[in-house]
Amino acid sequence: MAYQFIDLTLANGLATLTLKREPLNVLNIAMMKEMNQALDSLAGQEVSLLLIKAAGKAFSAGVDVGEHLGDQVNEMIEVFHGIFRRMEALGAPSLACVQGAALGGGCELAVFCDFVIASEKAKFGQPEIMVGVFPPIAALVMPRQIGYKKALELILTGDTIGAAEAKDLGLVNHVVAPDELEAFTEKFVAKLIGLSGLVLRLTKKAVVGGLLEDKDQALTVIERVYLDEMMPTHDAEEGLRAFLDKRKPVWTNK
Repeated sequence: MAYQFIDLTLANGLATLTLKREPLNVLNIAMMKEMNQALDSLAGQEVSLLLIKAAGKAFSAGVDVGEHLGDQVNEMIEVFHGIFRRMEALGAPSLACVQGAALGGGCELAVFCDFVIASEKAKFGQPEIMVGVFPPIAALVMPRQIGYKKALELILTGDTIGAAEAKDLGLVNHVVAPDELEAFTEKFVAKLIGLSGLVLRLTKKAVVGGLLEDKDQALTVIERVYLDEMMPTHDAEEGLRAFLDKRKPVWTNK
């Protein structure tokens, strides 16, 4: 199938999904629908590893803020979270190759993956709080990956961190020089692709099962807070519109 904003290949058990909405790979609804279609097409296929990478200078600068407003936010959340639900359903280990900025939804897409390989120039951050909202996927996975205190600090401050700090925290597996990123990723991929895809999927299932937490149920709770409690507030509307208007938001705590 031909896509406008992404590319998908499947060869020898390696499914490669490439973001191609350059230069920043901002995730709009149309692009995310293509990602869901691509993941749907992998269902039932022999996938040993899902590799997510991006063309251009950034991995992804996040979800399109303009599609957060009004009734559109419900569709946006459904389509965005559909990506992660499909990744979970696929069952294959996933790897993000991050060459530049991974911010907002782009950061969530990267750190949701089981493995992250990053360039030394890569940056990670969840700036959503600055525009009056919070990152649901980060709220789901970051406390599991790096602990409650540091996860809450990153989500509530909106701070951006470099690849080295992200590795120290446990959000990133490996950090390499920019000119070594592709070769290192290929070498890492070869290690996994050389193994049994079935055993890889079953091993991941066992490890995830050992956490004794249901991510889908947890994400449903987070979504209800996001859509039913936060999005109807004045401050959420104000923060998003201020971003689009390129002005400082005026908070009313309502």
